[in-house]
Amino acid sequence: MVAIITGDIINSDRYAASEWMGILKPYLELQGETPMDWEIYRGDEFQIRTTPERALKMAIRIKALIKSLNKLDVRMGIGLGSETFVGASVSQSNGQAYQRSGRIFETLKEQKLNLAIVTGDDDRDETLNLMLKLALNFMDDWSTVSAQMVSLSLEKPNVSQQEVADQLNIKQSAVSQRLKRARMDLVLDLMAYYERNLKHIKE
Repeated sequence: MVAIITGDIINSDRYAASEWMGILKPYLELQGETPMDWEIYRGDEFQIRTTPERALKMAIRIKALIKSLNKLDVRMGIGLGSETFVGASVSQSNGQAYQRSGRIFETLKEQKLNLAIVTGDDDRDETLNLMLKLALNFMDDWSTVSAQMVSLSLEKPNVSQQEVADQLNIKQSAVSQRLKRARMDLVLDLMAYYERNLKHIKE
């Protein structure tokens, strides 16, 4: 079982591509090799191949990275399933995960949604997507400061608030306030819920 994330940058025309590319590309380079594991194509679209365990965290991290630029956001469809053909690049490969990711991604704009997932388990998908929809209520509204804080927290989950404060040259109380505003507690709850459900989906 693999996970495929298909996405595009919302409002990409408001910035030079080099600005958001300069944030997204270095992150993707840490996740694997291009074009086998990830690709950016047609200007502002991308596709990433990863493990089901890492998919949601990766999607949320990408959202936080992109939203650290004012007025930018990202739309992503996550598909889980089999991989039946491995091509020369991720966009040329195929299987259930690719098809599910592509199909759900194509519906997002019409649904006015920025993140959805298809695992092949309809009941769990319904619950997961309802939770994602509720989480997007605040995630879509992250300020650039909140987005930066979420990204940093996901990158270094074991670092203390004081260490983050020292790194950013702000007070520890400011770090705590930013995490509260970003609803980081709910983001972590969502990821934990996804991981618990994943065990049943993979069985």
